[in-house]
Amino acid sequence: MTTERSFSVMARRWIPASAQLLFDAWTQPAELMQWWGPTGVKCTDARIDLRVGGTYLIDNLMPDGRLVRIVGDFEVVEPPRRLSYSWRVEPGEETPERVTVRFEPCDGGTEVVVIHERIASTSTRDRHEQGWQGCLEGLSRYVIAN
Repeated sequence: MTTERSFSVMARRWIPASAQLLFDAWTQPAELMQWWGPTGVKCTDARIDLRVGGTYLIDNLMPDGRLVRIVGDFEVVEPPRRLSYSWRVEPGEETPERVTVRFEPCDGGTEVVVIHERIASTSTRDRHEQGWQGCLEGLSRYVIAN
């Protein structure tokens, strides 16, 4: 039997860059806006108060013109190795999901591992999986080009 919010997804990608460089790209608004989102999605605003208890906001302009806002609170901030934060799409979701991002030095680069938990349905899980794969592809392109 499946309980409410029991789904999760893991996405990972090895990127030829240091953990510090990738952590900074993930946590500095001006950088995040350059690579965030799957293909066709544009990040139009990012605000990050990078401390335990601090908040973040990411605005996503979808291909169909809708604006989707993601907000949450930082639960773990361990530069440059790990972040954990709540994830809520506004408006709508009252119970937040959780995202953990690990930056693991490996073979001359870093493996970025994203674990997204407390997902309510398989369809949402599948969208998140596609979204995280797109984000990791965009992050990789961004750091290689810069």
